Amino acid sequence: MLKQITYYSILVILIIGLFGSGALVLEEFKTGEGCPKLLHVPMCLVVFICFTIPLVAHLFKKWNVLYYVFTGLAGSIALVASIMQFTGHAECPKTASGTPMCYYSLVLFSSLILLKIYHLKTNKQK
Repeated sequence: MLKQITYYSILVILIIGLFGSGALVLEEFKTGEGCPKLLHVPMCLVVFICFTIPLVAHLFKKWNVLYYVFTGLAGSIALVASIMQFTGHAECPKTASGTPMCYYSLVLFSSLILLKIYHLKTNKQK
């Protein structure tokens, strides 16, 4: 039962992240102003990919290394962006309520990593 709850929690978080980052990617392609860029690469596209690959790995119940590499990469990006946002050195896209989305990304990717660790640990005990 707990195994299923963590599995579906991970799935829900990945889908939420996919839709959120996907909306930014669409905005970026339409206007060129959807998200910050690093070396001309929109970071929202990188984050979108970092939700997509773990989703595929999670659904197929394989490639845990890829899951951790991409959630770790995006979590690191979100951490750096959050610190830069907090210190005033960068500007993350904001929600309608004005909250920087990098803060949400940091929470989502941290949750994904912790939930996957827990999920895999409970699977080994059974």
